[in-house]
Formats: sequence, C-alpha cells, structure tokens
Amino acid sequence: MAVHFNHTIVFSRDRQVSAEFLAYVLGLKVGRQWGPFLPVETANGVTLDFATSDQETITEHHYAFLVGEDEFDEILERVKAAGVTYYPDPRLSRPNEINHNDGGRGFYFLDPDRHGMEVITVPYGGW
Repeated sequence: MAVHFNHTIVFSRDRQVSAEFLAYVLGLKVGRQWGPFLPVETANGVTLDFATSDQETITEHHYAFLVGEDEFDEILERVKAAGVTYYPDPRLSRPNEINHNDGGRGFYFLDPDRHGMEVITVPYGGW
C-alpha cells in the first residue's frame, strides 16, 4: 500500500473560529464535528482537524497549500477582503506583497492563532 497523508490536528483557541477562517480563505467547507474536531478537507482528501485547546499558549505551526492559478487569485482576494496582511516570505517582511518563487506565485499569512499559512501555485523546486 502506498503511504498517503490523511489528516493533522490544528490546535486553536476556538476551533470554530479557526476552521471557519481557513475554510473561508481557501474556499472550502467546514465539515461535521467529529468528537472534539472540526475538519476542513482539501481537494486531495487531507483534513485539517481543528481542536480547541485549553492551553494558554498555542504552539504555532506552518501549513502550505498548493493551488491552481485561478484559485490563487480567488484566495488572495478573500485574504484582502478579510483585511488579513500577507507576505512574500515566512519572515513576514514586506507586507501585502506576493512572491514568484520557482516560476509560480505564493504568499504567507497568519491565522487567528498565528499559525503560518502558505499558498503556492508551484511546488518547491519548480514545475
């Protein structure tokens, strides 16, 4: 059997707020609650399962999403409409710019719990 990535748990202060934020930005839907989790499923079947944490500090993680050119434009417009600052690099320098790495386009932004989200049109290493 081949190995496939299936899901990851994303801890947040409020799973509903965080799941709805990501689903809105990416143009996805929040799935039905399953136990303590609210899933947001990507096109390849991988879910980000949002869970509310009672810990005072949420450990920040990085999540990258590979999208098509049309989806990129739509996602960027939703980020702008939501008033979210985006950046061309993970150091979060040069606000409201995108990058053109590897012959594609990309940007980074933070979710409500400061998880680093990345949207790219070309995988690292190019086409």
